[in-house]
Amino acid sequence: MTTDLAAPTASARLQALADAFWEAFLIAHPTFATVMGDRRFDDRLEDLSPEAREAEIERLAATLRAADAIDPADLDDRDRVTRSMLIEEIGGQLGALRTRIDEWSLSPIDGPQSWLIDLVEYQTVETPEDGRRMVARWRAMGPHIDQAIEGLRRGMARRQVACVVPVERVIDEVRGLVATPARDWRLASPAGEAHDDWPPAELEDFRAELRAAVAEIVIPAFARYLATLESEIVPAARSSDRPGLVHVPGGEDAYRALIRTHTTLDLEPAAVHEIGLAEIERIDREFEDLGARVLGVHDLEATLGALREDPALRFSTADEVFATARDTLARAQAAVPAWFGRLPKAPCEVLRIPRETEAHQTLAYYSWPALDGSRPGRFYINLHAPETRPRYEAEALAFHEAVPGHHLQIAIGQELEGLPAFQRALGSTAFAEGWGLYTERLADEMGLYSSDLDRFGILSFDAWRACRLVVDTGMHALGWTRHQAIDFVRAHTALGDNNIANEVDRYIAWPAQALAYKIGQHEILRLRTLAQASLGSRFDIRSFHDAVLGSGAVGLVTLAGIVQGWIDRQPAT
Repeated sequence: MTTDLAAPTASARLQALADAFWEAFLIAHPTFATVMGDRRFDDRLEDLSPEAREAEIERLAATLRAADAIDPADLDDRDRVTRSMLIEEIGGQLGALRTRIDEWSLSPIDGPQSWLIDLVEYQTVETPEDGRRMVARWRAMGPHIDQAIEGLRRGMARRQVACVVPVERVIDEVRGLVATPARDWRLASPAGEAHDDWPPAELEDFRAELRAAVAEIVIPAFARYLATLESEIVPAARSSDRPGLVHVPGGEDAYRALIRTHTTLDLEPAAVHEIGLAEIERIDREFEDLGARVLGVHDLEATLGALREDPALRFSTADEVFATARDTLARAQAAVPAWFGRLPKAPCEVLRIPRETEAHQTLAYYSWPALDGSRPGRFYINLHAPETRPRYEAEALAFHEAVPGHHLQIAIGQELEGLPAFQRALGSTAFAEGWGLYTERLADEMGLYSSDLDRFGILSFDAWRACRLVVDTGMHALGWTRHQAIDFVRAHTALGDNNIANEVDRYIAWPAQALAYKIGQHEILRLRTLAQASLGSRFDIRSFHDAVLGSGAVGLVTLAGIVQGWIDRQPAT
């Protein structure tokens, strides 16, 4: 890989640096490349060795120095945003890598037992060469999982070990995998696909080799992983009374670094905690007002009790959950042209969360389209235990995960012309999740909610994200127990108990990520209020949204500059 970092202009140097950063990122993260539709690295997995980590830290630090050395005064407005985003992205990656939390933290929603298996959804097989690459990657899962095991042991040597409940949830998932016959694994399913255009001998070789990789490499590797979790990690795991980073050596500094990574801001945990408490107080009053109007009850506890306990407010079947998600998405897609000037070309489809992980998964999640247009955006919906899924949350969930939320923002970002690839595909958690949360209330402005009952979903989800500010900082900085966190969320949202437990375990395993939603939403709302006050009758919501989404998932300080520049450019009346 060669780059022209000695190019004659600052703009050319920046472009070369951005291209070099993106190429190196894809090489270091080959499975992400596959998800993005870049199939060059389909035969390999991430290197989890300490040597690879140090090499990546060194590479990122050198790239950061080079980006800092480019004088923004020598760039136009667009390139200044690119430089700022490159610095923010690298700084966030460096901060997270240096915490080493990925070595020892265990998550039931984001570990090798989920994302390695999910690769089959992204790595299609069209040719014999595709088949050979898949077999090579599947066989690489053995050494990869062994590296993950060694990472867990390095963490224990530093007295850094996960909390027991997330560990037990991961064990439950891995036990299910190990007990599954090789032929029934999703990783073995491509062996059953028809490829009539292949030479018969090559097709038979692919099928035999793929099945052998699952039976001889993957399953034994997960068995070793399970044995390590059961015999080494569980006995050393922190109790539910000590779930946060504050109880881990180096945890307080790591938590501050992760707050910076996920919010792009330097925030003190205590200040974030207070923001969350103030938001909860505001939303509690909204709950009481809507409860009195719709349910005929007159305090928060009665409102939440009525929402949580009435079986008529729950779905009956998985088919109902899925149909509501699909129909809500269709309604939103029909409405967005009135609110956005720029619309994505990539479609969005609704899929169920895989059965292997659904019991421990969140309510839903979104998966990017491929950059080359070969795969649409995907809104994954959890169909497990439909009788626990509130009807009144379903619409807000679809608006957040799909349209006008994540799909609109991410697909538009990927399709922005003239921007470096990293800027179209990576970016700030606070921007992306803040946008998703912003759109839950925007959808009400758009007239998309079916009834006042569905508006309880807005309040429950807004309270849920405000609770995250309180309980994430509570556990990781203030020493809260897991039980305290669960009780707080239950007292201020209408979420079901199973979802609350899953969510709290997510915050334990993924410190500070949950802060991004409310922090990002706050800033987008602040900037919209500023624009409306500055422009008055000249304010146009479509143009504002296009400005916010027009540079990728930038950091929040950069976003403020973008919106101010847009305000300044609006023509006078």
